Amino acid sequence: MTLSLTVMFLSGVLVFCFNHKHLLLTLFSLEYLVLFLYFIFNIFLMLSGFEIYFILIFLIFSVCEGALGLGVLVSMIRSHGNDYLSSLSVLTW
Repeated sequence: MTLSLTVMFLSGVLVFCFNHKHLLLTLFSLEYLVLFLYFIFNIFLMLSGFEIYFILIFLIFSVCEGALGLGVLVSMIRSHGNDYLSSLSVLTW
């Protein structure tokens, strides 16, 4: 089980590190890492016998993070016309 969890985490980090051209792919990899963290928190809280209310708070924050990322993506597409990160003049300094 730890090998599969390690592979899941490393695949999410590698996708985040190597897909730095498109903002949408970067946001997808971040959401994948958030789902992985949710899975790990769920397993940890179930095994240790704690209350599961923390998972609800974590899901609320992850939904807010996803909505914020989607808002940034929509505003960038409206202003620049695509989701290429290289087209932003802020990142080319």
